[in-house]
Amino acid sequence: MAKKKTITSNDIISFYMDYVLEHNENPKSVYAFAKANNFEEAKFYEHFGSFEAVEKFIFKAFFDNTLSALINNEEYQSFDARNKLLSFYFTFFENLTANRSYVVYALHKHKNSMKGLSLLSELKKSFTNYIQNLGIETIDLKQEQLEKIQNKAIQESGWVQLLLTLKFWLDDTSASFEKTDIFIEKSVNTCFDVLNIAPLKSVIDFGKFIFKEKMHMK
Repeated sequence: MAKKKTITSNDIISFYMDYVLEHNENPKSVYAFAKANNFEEAKFYEHFGSFEAVEKFIFKAFFDNTLSALINNEEYQSFDARNKLLSFYFTFFENLTANRSYVVYALHKHKNSMKGLSLLSELKKSFTNYIQNLGIETIDLKQEQLEKIQNKAIQESGWVQLLLTLKFWLDDTSASFEKTDIFIEKSVNTCFDVLNIAPLKSVIDFGKFIFKEKMHMK
């Protein structure tokens, strides 16, 4: 049988996910993997340098597919930051649920090692960039270094929240993962309530007023 001439990154992802779910282990080598799927080994390296790179790309692909679906939704474009993030979560976990067997396999394989976090490194880059560009209202600190620290803290806390939700989803045994939906709604809303800077702005403005008044009195 002639070798497949055109192989895309999505083809390799599909072949890889099928293989690990059928065999409950990684392919022994790129050569054996390519031979089993009837394409030249060199085609693999046109897209990925290793199976680990494939695994990282799969989780990034879940993110990319989620964002693509949202961007093409006119209603999403009109949402504020809170509802955009809620929409992201619900859509992202729908994608994970559609591929739950693979996600459980991949994450459980590395659950007691640092490789688990490495596996999600590309997802983290994409997600924290998404958080950065979400338009979450922050305090105008009027100092570049403090602004950077504030923005970094929001990105990192957003990433931790996603990891906590992922852990909850992995352990969720409710029908249609209804408890995960509740967890998402409550956790995202709580985070935005905590980030609500309107009361804090009032305190800061009041503090500035008191300071100015004291200076005038002197």
